[in-house]
Amino acid sequence: MTKSELITLYGKERGRKKKEAEADVNYIFDTIRDVLADGEKVVLTGFGTFDVRDRREKRCLNPRTGEPIQLPSGKAPAFKAGRGLKEAVNPKED
Repeated sequence: MTKSELITLYGKERGRKKKEAEADVNYIFDTIRDVLADGEKVVLTGFGTFDVRDRREKRCLNPRTGEPIQLPSGKAPAFKAGRGLKEAVNPKED
């Protein structure tokens, strides 16, 4: 599903015009991005947790030239699925 498809589905489900639905979805994504940029985490109970993790410096190969390059350390966004999401994706059979 693309972001555009998500906006369309949300608009239909909630009876919102496409521009209103787009503004709502963008607000949520922008808020998550801003919180992560501030170094905090976003916990959505039953869905998962968005967090920022430190990434170590590492050596790897340039895929075009095959030359070794050094990637600097930095921060990377991460997502850990919650129990509700895991169970929805992989339901238990009784």
